[in-house]
Amino acid sequence: FSPGLLVVAGSFAAFRLLNRGLERLVPPPPSARRNRWKWRNIWTSLAHSGIGEPLVLPGTHNSSPRRFCLHPGLSEDLVGTHPPGAHSLVAVSVGYFLEDFVDMLCNQKLHQSWELLFHHSVVIVCFGIAVLLHQYVGFALVALLVEINSIFLHLRQILLMANLVHTTCYRLNSIINLGTYVVFRIATLAWMTRWLFLNRENVPPATYAVGTVGMAIMTPMNIILFYRLLRSDFLK
Repeated sequence: FSPGLLVVAGSFAAFRLLNRGLERLVPPPPSARRNRWKWRNIWTSLAHSGIGEPLVLPGTHNSSPRRFCLHPGLSEDLVGTHPPGAHSLVAVSVGYFLEDFVDMLCNQKLHQSWELLFHHSVVIVCFGIAVLLHQYVGFALVALLVEINSIFLHLRQILLMANLVHTTCYRLNSIINLGTYVVFRIATLAWMTRWLFLNRENVPPATYAVGTVGMAIMTPMNIILFYRLLRSDFLK
């Protein structure tokens, strides 16, 4: 039994409660009232992204996950080295992805959500291994860099649901969204794939297989989403 499982369960429950109460905190505009669950779902996702975003910001306390950039040895050892609190942060993310998986499964038709459900399944398996084994937490932490882009990705969905497409705010967010997408999604996945390839002799075969399959699935999915965003917000 891993104490990390308690963090996962607590995170799942916390995000579930947040999802239930978000309609009172952020009432949906008239344009979003037909799809209330989606409005709550996006705001819940935005809350999770707000947890992951401080990872790349310099912190003032040694116990803060913000010391990601400053933690010695992390770039050299992603297997056994990680900043204090990083294991709990990854466990919190597992709880969120489980909650989001259940939310979509209960409220959206399978043909509309299968891509995200598949994405979440891969993330839950990979992050779950890190939580249970207390290894590869640093690797999972690098993967969480994508949450910086997710902030703008979720803001884009919120603006779309609020019918604010033809606004300066939407246009500015689209530019930042595309820029951070390249830096924190595509470049991060490329770096992780390179790390796996260079360290294949130091990673157990089963774990290496899971990581390789995960990268092989996530990379094309993110490239396709990038093209969709580019076509929708700029090529039109």
